[in-house]
Amino acid sequence: MSSSLRRGALAASVLVLSIASLSACAAGNSAQTLEVKPDNAATSVGDIKLQNVNVITQPDQKTNGPAVITGRLFNNGNTDQTLRGISLPGVDSPVKLSAAKGGGQIVVPAHGSLTLGGKDNASAVLPKGREGLKDGDSQPLVFDFSSTGQVKISAFVYPATSYFSDWGPSAPSSPAAPASSPAAPQGSPSAPAAPASPSAQQGRPAASESAKAGQQHAGH
Repeated sequence: MSSSLRRGALAASVLVLSIASLSACAAGNSAQTLEVKPDNAATSVGDIKLQNVNVITQPDQKTNGPAVITGRLFNNGNTDQTLRGISLPGVDSPVKLSAAKGGGQIVVPAHGSLTLGGKDNASAVLPKGREGLKDGDSQPLVFDFSSTGQVKISAFVYPATSYFSDWGPSAPSSPAAPASSPAAPQGSPSAPAAPASPSAQQGRPAASESAKAGQQHAGH
């Protein structure tokens, strides 16, 4: 192979490598790459399957508001199952369960599914949202079902930002400002003047008599 051909082949190889490197960089920073959803926790025990389970905290780490547990619960059995509770080993924070729209127990129907978390869905709320939880950690959870029993899973802890903003807990409400005392209505009658004391009333005639006596003495 001539030297000119070798130089041409070498230049072509360098160009291919350069394009490949640029393509890799572009793929890492592209909008499509940033839109990839996280690989959330999933597991199956008996007829129960848990999918996309996460613990979502307040968007600001300095906020001591509630946290929530989200996910999709599947029941492949022939009978309904009730979610009796969720616990977090090593975390001293009870989980409050509420059915959709706030009433009754959380029931996963037979051959059906149920969404945990999000607007108008069943909810699992940790009132102490920062008690033992740290964003980015993997947190063990134990779901307790009426027939299957305990189902253990490890879920990631995420703040309620970006993809998780619609699934996060409600922001803690600020305390209401004390109500101010009502202002007196305009045109209200003023308070009646206090009556004069008896001694003052008695002293007025005495002063008049003294003045008369002084005038008579001056006339003489």
